[in-house]
Amino acid sequence: MIFLLIVIIVFCIVFSFNYIYNRFQDYIIKINEVESKIDENLRNKYDNILKINDIIKNTIKTDKVIVDDIYNIKSDEKSSFEIDRILIEAYNKVIFIKKQYKELDSNEDLSKIFFEINGIDESLNAYRKYYNENISKYNELIRKMPYKLFSKIFKYNEKTFFDGKDLNDDNIKDFKL
Repeated sequence: MIFLLIVIIVFCIVFSFNYIYNRFQDYIIKINEVESKIDENLRNKYDNILKINDIIKNTIKTDKVIVDDIYNIKSDEKSSFEIDRILIEAYNKVIFIKKQYKELDSNEDLSKIFFEINGIDESLNAYRKYYNENISKYNELIRKMPYKLFSKIFKYNEKTFFDGKDLNDDNIKDFKL
């Protein structure tokens, strides 16, 4: 009888451990998958902005660097959050320049690239939403018992949302639009 009780207790502990571990792994896998999709879309957006930069320079015949921030992305160690913000700023610059020069409106290649970037942005918005939903659920697990004990043992830490805002610090500069 005691042996059976010990076996049942061990089984319950192993089952609970396995269940908690798998819950964390489900979210970690989902987060990693969507991170890779976000990175792929950011690379595509980066390449397209470089193409736009070249088309603008050739069309308006200038040697000025249109989007100077974008060239430092590959040389620096930046997070996807930072790269996304830099690409948004660069895209806004090229849109501003496009509005300044009417001869850019008739360029078909430029129009195709802008259309492609709009599709990339739609995908990025969907991926950000999915990423943030899973980060929210993951962070909830870390805060709840018995998951909290498990997260301490395996050193699972809370993750930030894709917008890069850290709600647990006093830095208000990370709340950018």
